[in-house]
Amino acid sequence: MKFAYQFSNLLGTVYRHGNLNFTHDGNSVISPVGNRITVFDLKNNKSDTLPLATRYNVKCVGLSPDGCLAIIVDEGGNALLVSLICRSVLHQFHFKGSVHSVSFSPDGRKFVVTKGNIAQMYHAPGKKREFNAFVLDKTYFGPYDETTCIDWTDDSRCFVVGSKDMSTWVFGAERWDNLIYYALGGHKDAIVACFFESCSLDLYTLSQDGALCVWQCDTPPEGLRLMAPRGWKADLLQRDKDEDDDEDGEKETTVRGTATPAEEERKGKVKYTRLAKYFFNREGDFNNLTAAAYHKKTHLLVTGFASGTFHLHELPEFNLIHSLSISDQRISSIAINSTGDWIAFGCSGLGQLLVWEWQSESYVLKQQGHFNSMVTLAYSPDGQYIATGGDDGKVKVWNMLSGFCFITFTEHSSGVTDVTFTATGYVIVTSSMDGTVRAFDLHRYRNFRTFTSPRPTQFSCVAVDSSGEIVSAGAQDSFEVFIWSMQTGRLLDVLSGHEGPISGLSFNPAKSVLASTSWDKTVRLWDMYDSWRTKETLALTSDALAVTFRPDGAELAVATLNSQITFWDPERAVQTGSIEGRHDLRAGRKALDKITAKHSAKGKSFTTLCYSADGQHILAGGLSKFVCIYHVKEQILVRKFEISCNLSLDAMEEFLNRRKMTEFGNLALIDQDAGEEDGVAIPLPGVKKGDMSSRHFKPEIRVTSLCFSPTGRCWAATTTEGLLIYSLDARMVFDPFELDTSITPSRIRAALRQREFTRAILMAFRLNEQALVQEALESVPQDEVEVVSSSLPEVYVEKVLEFLASSFEVSRHLEFYLLWTQQLLMQHGQKLKSRAGTLLPAMQFLQKSIQRHLDDLSKLCDWNRYNMRYALAMSKQRGVKRPSEPPGSEEEAATSDNDEDSLHLLVGAEEEEEEMLL
Repeated sequence: MKFAYQFSNLLGTVYRHGNLNFTHDGNSVISPVGNRITVFDLKNNKSDTLPLATRYNVKCVGLSPDGCLAIIVDEGGNALLVSLICRSVLHQFHFKGSVHSVSFSPDGRKFVVTKGNIAQMYHAPGKKREFNAFVLDKTYFGPYDETTCIDWTDDSRCFVVGSKDMSTWVFGAERWDNLIYYALGGHKDAIVACFFESCSLDLYTLSQDGALCVWQCDTPPEGLRLMAPRGWKADLLQRDKDEDDDEDGEKETTVRGTATPAEEERKGKVKYTRLAKYFFNREGDFNNLTAAAYHKKTHLLVTGFASGTFHLHELPEFNLIHSLSISDQRISSIAINSTGDWIAFGCSGLGQLLVWEWQSESYVLKQQGHFNSMVTLAYSPDGQYIATGGDDGKVKVWNMLSGFCFITFTEHSSGVTDVTFTATGYVIVTSSMDGTVRAFDLHRYRNFRTFTSPRPTQFSCVAVDSSGEIVSAGAQDSFEVFIWSMQTGRLLDVLSGHEGPISGLSFNPAKSVLASTSWDKTVRLWDMYDSWRTKETLALTSDALAVTFRPDGAELAVATLNSQITFWDPERAVQTGSIEGRHDLRAGRKALDKITAKHSAKGKSFTTLCYSADGQHILAGGLSKFVCIYHVKEQILVRKFEISCNLSLDAMEEFLNRRKMTEFGNLALIDQDAGEEDGVAIPLPGVKKGDMSSRHFKPEIRVTSLCFSPTGRCWAATTTEGLLIYSLDARMVFDPFELDTSITPSRIRAALRQREFTRAILMAFRLNEQALVQEALESVPQDEVEVVSSSLPEVYVEKVLEFLASSFEVSRHLEFYLLWTQQLLMQHGQKLKSRAGTLLPAMQFLQKSIQRHLDDLSKLCDWNRYNMRYALAMSKQRGVKRPSEPPGSEEEAATSDNDEDSLHLLVGAEEEEEEMLL
């Protein structure tokens, strides 16, 4: 089994904090999710998370005008220069302070960051290699409080900066003679956004109290004059004069001070005049403006408020176009695409991401993650979907291909503790702390069964047998296991015997045996055919936390509180092995911990287990930032994955920062930002998942659930950051098979020219390069596929099937690959069935790929068939002659008969295509 698993995607979280951006073409939204960046392709309905991460949560993102580069800045001031083309980090930089916003100039030559009460302009990285990609050009002073927003003129000559001190500052990007800087007031609250008008120096400024000021400039952009160059003696005399006038004179690159308005008029300086001032809160409903965006071509202003309402206005007349409430939480970020048709909204309180088309008043995208942390997940049997449950009581189903959630079930009134699919893949069964177990139908998207216990109890786990007829759930407070019938919904039996809360349930995939674990240090095996009697009781050395069967049902794995994983033979009830995982967890130290991470690791353990698809390895995760893969037979650690490097989470570092330790205690105990929205507060005693009563809390890093895909190509983990997907990336791995010096690409192509297709295919698979394998397979004529497939050795049949399964997702030669698949299964079916256990992941991967095409094509075929039948019915109605109409000619009748025959042929072709897929 290969272990080249790499981070693939992040689901379950669509927006956390920071500014949204549209790509250059306007078809994709770039959203910050924690310390990662996700790109949502709205045209192709797909999401993709970039394989990079910052040290802290992302605070702001700046895109270059051509859409090739992005500057990602986190809360600690660390910046990454990222190429969106090759999806890699080009440069790292530290701004030595918290950065609020970053913006490229429209010509792409410079960019400005707002840091503290200053604005710094840097030379943008060019197309050539540079030793230092970020070169500081100028530092602009003026505001007395933190700077909040930036906007550029269209010609990149000037930029404007807003500040929390209620002032707005216009700076020149060059050394203009008539504009060094200009300060604007007129507001009574912090500036939220400021925008230049198109091809003009006219300004719009918006403050937090809902006020909009319109400023007119008396000078066009072409009227800005460069400062005349002077000799070094004149510069020296002028510098001495400036030092006499101002004892606090700054460097040459520092811009400070201006003349009085009377002197400006005499010297021809730029002058601003306030034309109008508008207010959003006339009715008193919108008293806190939180975000704004302006589209210069269409003069469209979009404003978001703390109440979750947004307004669309046309400027400069301030005409209201549209108003809508999209959430009950504050709107944190707004972005408009290049055409001005789509508006993206981000709500950090609920983790919502919305894309609204304002002209048709419809949603292009509406996604929301779990409000609280995810607790559990399950793959569908074909690996196409993932179901997740969270502490917010919601059950969400995610499409693995697109990365979007397509259905959310909200029937549970408390946190979801476990979720599982039935064998058919169309029913999801969940357990909850609200005392119910619910079954959801993925055909009609409804809750069709609700299972309850005679006495109210809290369910901690759920399991469904291989037939999908028996549902079992474990109770946390009554120490019992309840059994229901899926068909009738009736309670069949209540299994007693455990003396502690039930922590895990698992059905044997091959037999009718249920395994239950409890905090009473036992594992009980219940036989369904023997009236649910206890078949065996396995004694453990510590409290059991998780249990799972191997896919073939011949082995049982149990995770215990002492950080051990024990393996058992369920038939003989004997222990076959154990793994000590205490040192592999490497738990971190939380900010308020009194003991070191080394001693706190003694209380950590694995809380979730999952076998790989072939049963040779096992995944384990728990109260740590690591996920471990062990080899079951050898009982050794194969690989350890670090799921996060985000220092904004708690328990990430092994040692505390000594600079935060004072004689009065840890600085984490002090609310340094009192009154701010992102303040720090002391959590209540015993709170593990974040104190929701505080203004701010640092969630603790943990892995709550793990699951391997039935195809064996990927595995998923629900963590504090969201749903992480790790998959095999064959493009990055050179993995030859039985390679020798005689196998070269030229010899493979020579064999194809000699029409020795079997030898060429075998050599291509031994070299194991995807392009050569594809070339060799597609060179085989269609009428010779049967002969070539029958002559392949048994060892290579599995490799060909795996290649076909991966090719179905990207290739357009659907019928050709279906023919290959059919011939391989027909010719080698009996031999493949004898190795069903090892071939199961490959076959499930193949089924997933074909099923996806079947779902897509069946909808298209049905739609075409209905349209053709409608056309046939209409043609028959036209064929019935009315009494007042003259009889038609024989040519018209023949033409209508030919049309009906052609329509029948088209319907038959559609049906044949769908039958071939089936």
